[in-house]
Amino acid sequence: PCQALVDGEIGEVAPLEGLESFAVDGIAYEAFNTSGGLGTLAESLQGKARNVAYRTIRYPGHRDIIKLLLHDLGLINRRDLMRDVFETALPMTRQDVVVIFCTASGWRGDVLEEESFFNCVTSREVMGRHWSAIQIATAAGVTGVVELMRQGRLPHQGFVQQEDVALTDFLATPFGGLYQGGDLDHTTAVAAE
Repeated sequence: PCQALVDGEIGEVAPLEGLESFAVDGIAYEAFNTSGGLGTLAESLQGKARNVAYRTIRYPGHRDIIKLLLHDLGLINRRDLMRDVFETALPMTRQDVVVIFCTASGWRGDVLEEESFFNCVTSREVMGRHWSAIQIATAAGVTGVVELMRQGRLPHQGFVQQEDVALTDFLATPFGGLYQGGDLDHTTAVAAE
């Protein structure tokens, strides 16, 4: 089950459900419920937001294929077989793309507004080595926050919630800049270590 904020209350929604389709710059995507990425956001936004969910974004048809494998073929109960199929039948690619899309709508004063953030992290060379988009997005997410802690802009102890990290501060770090398609300056990154 996926934690979510549903009609103002913390609850659970089914994984692979809540399918929605959208397009950005002429490229079609689908999104569906996924667990794990919301963290403490539902608790933090309870009473402030009505609906908050974390979703996986994929190209159209992905969700149906996963549902077929997991539920129709029963691989949800045979994870070793599923891993073996994935590792031997699907080639690994370093040409992946991580799509980040956040949107919120609500009232500012007496005006109903919507604000969105969209970006794609692509695979590319970073500091002399080629990295996949998922490797860059995962590593940059962690190291950007560590850099903010090193700068004293986040607490050095205790639990730091993802909503405590200002997006502008994160994107201004050398590693967070990779989320914007920028290049990692080796001298800045070394100084950050």
